[in-house]
Amino acid sequence: MITPRISTRGYYDLSSGKTIKNNKYYLYPKNQFSKFQNSKELTIMIHGLRNDNAGAVQKAVIAKNRLKKLGYSHNVIGFSYDSNTTGAHLIKHAKHALKVGIIIAKKNGKNLGRFIEDFKNSSPDTKIRLMGHSLGSQVILSTLEYLAKKQENKGIVEAAYLFGASITEDVPSSKKYGKIIQFTVNKKIVNHYAPSDEVLKWADGNKYVLGPLGLNGAVGKPIPKYKQKLVKPKNHRFASYAVVLNSFP
Repeated sequence: MITPRISTRGYYDLSSGKTIKNNKYYLYPKNQFSKFQNSKELTIMIHGLRNDNAGAVQKAVIAKNRLKKLGYSHNVIGFSYDSNTTGAHLIKHAKHALKVGIIIAKKNGKNLGRFIEDFKNSSPDTKIRLMGHSLGSQVILSTLEYLAKKQENKGIVEAAYLFGASITEDVPSSKKYGKIIQFTVNKKIVNHYAPSDEVLKWADGNKYVLGPLGLNGAVGKPIPKYKQKLVKPKNHRFASYAVVLNSFP
């Protein structure tokens, strides 16, 4: 069974984050996407750091299976991007690999944003939901930032769901991002946070990510569309977050 995905693999340099190709994105398998036209909903799963193409597919499959168990019957696809940055698995290179990963995740906001615009142009009534794990939260935030530049993109994303988010805890209450989320997201953005998440704890403790949103939730006064749920996954892996997800959408 082939898992349909939007991909930007090979568009960015894995050791520097430099742009190699200026293409929008490619769809695999292409013919599958025409079947999504005029469907009621489409959910896109966005993986985190240290995922090659097979990892990206696996995350989409985990999301699809979990949502099906929760009674969600619509299409679930993956977004596959260059997150397997050089040296990400080695402690001594971890900081640089994460830095490059963040650069690439931010740049992919434009790619995923363009897909959403293109898809909604041809299928305006399909609700689009975004799910992001770890660094995938940065891709989502940058996607919303890209979409917010056009007035016609108001409420273009139905909802967003974050798991083990690596973006910072002040995002939902910040003037800049709060406004962006409030404008582009129609219904809600749901943050599943876990004070027990060992990877986010480590990243926070080593000041790689200052106050990750996925660790203790939001600070300040978040925007009305922001919701958060305290969860207790076994570890930082998306599979662990999927197990504790108890309702969708």
